Amino acid sequence: MYWKTEDGLLLSCRTMEPTEDRIVYISRTETFSAAHRLFNEKLTDVENEKIFGKCSAVNGHGHNYKVRVTLRGPECIMDVLDHKNINMDVPHFRHTVPTSENIVIFIWNQLKKKLDDDLLYEVHMQSNESDAATYRGENAAGLS
Repeated sequence: MYWKTEDGLLLSCRTMEPTEDRIVYISRTETFSAAHRLFNEKLTDVENEKIFGKCSAVNGHGHNYKVRVTLRGPECIMDVLDHKNINMDVPHFRHTVPTSENIVIFIWNQLKKKLDDDLLYEVHMQSNESDAATYRGENAAGLS
């Protein structure tokens, strides 16, 4: 973290030394528990099961998610997701499949609304010990 002095100088909050020529990335990890169901409402239950397997079960399933947000100062949006059924309780996901990829993009977009340009660097989320998604605001048009 850093503090900005009245004259615009950035100071490290740990050392209180000037950091004007350094870029420091600060990450914060939060956790939330939520349920979701992977399905496309335009498909039949059989088609959804072929695509999403047991993750398309009608009652859904839960995860203990771990999200890491990296900034170049932190804002919490976990209340929107924590202990919710993502499909039913988060309006954005009523018509969007709540995959980890879509959830990190949602978190990115919510944080982006609240942070200065170029402050948000990365959102990283683990849905379990072996699966994770990371988003840095890039889109496919920017890939070579």
